[in-house]
Amino acid sequence: DGKGFLQALVALSFSGAIGLTFLMLGCALEDYGVYWPLFVLIFHAISPIPHFIAKRVTYDSDATSSACRELAYFFTTGIVVSAFGFPVILARVAVIKWGACGLVLAGNAVIFLTIQGFFLIFGRGDDFSWEQW
Repeated sequence: DGKGFLQALVALSFSGAIGLTFLMLGCALEDYGVYWPLFVLIFHAISPIPHFIAKRVTYDSDATSSACRELAYFFTTGIVVSAFGFPVILARVAVIKWGACGLVLAGNAVIFLTIQGFFLIFGRGDDFSWEQW
């Protein structure tokens, strides 16, 4: 169903743009004006990597759970918690203001839910490939 995939892709793109808008507002508003919170983009970029590695390594396995997959969940959880902790630490040491921290945390929530939505919508089949859309 090509139309459903296209609608899902547009919705995920829109929610990703909303999340990045929150992140940029936390950095660029006149009252805040500090761009250190942009380092959470590194966490956003590396969060799917453990899942990709585990999916590639355990591709032939038909077990419902494996040590590799559980380790990938552990690393992904650590990356996500770090992304939420980083702006809190920056606000605690007064590098950024608490309002900026709130906007960055809202952006983190939206972006990570977008990443999870991508995997739920496009990664549900065994025949998943980047060429399907």
